[in-house]
Amino acid sequence: MVVRREKKRRRGERTYHGSHKKWRGGGSRGGRGKAGLHKHKWSYTVKYEPEHFGKMGFKRPRAVRKRLKSINLKELDEKVEELIEKKMVEEIDGKIKINLLKLGFEKLLGSGEITKPLIVEAKCFSKKAVEKLEKVGGKAIKI
Repeated sequence: MVVRREKKRRRGERTYHGSHKKWRGGGSRGGRGKAGLHKHKWSYTVKYEPEHFGKMGFKRPRAVRKRLKSINLKELDEKVEELIEKKMVEEIDGKIKINLLKLGFEKLLGSGEITKPLIVEAKCFSKKAVEKLEKVGGKAIKI
């Protein structure tokens, strides 16, 4: 075991920081907290906290955000039989006319395949949904 020349200094002792005048106030640490990040601590800011200053974007509050309630072609195709039984759809020239707003949806998405020609009324459609509807002989009508 090595013998120490000087006694080990602990934090509670008066001369822990060398002279007891040091570390009395915030002077030896260049101010308190984030003080001086634009002045004498600028190199620290540049190296370790480059995003500390400036504007970083904006998130819209959840109350303001509007998400369209949407349904896929696949889901709509599965619901058609059920809607016919409940008489929630009209039939025009052998094509079934569906109003998505009455069903509680605002947008039609193009995932999945469709088997029957449908005339669909909605606020908006995806490009694929319109293509697939027209391919089967259906139609997309914006309300």
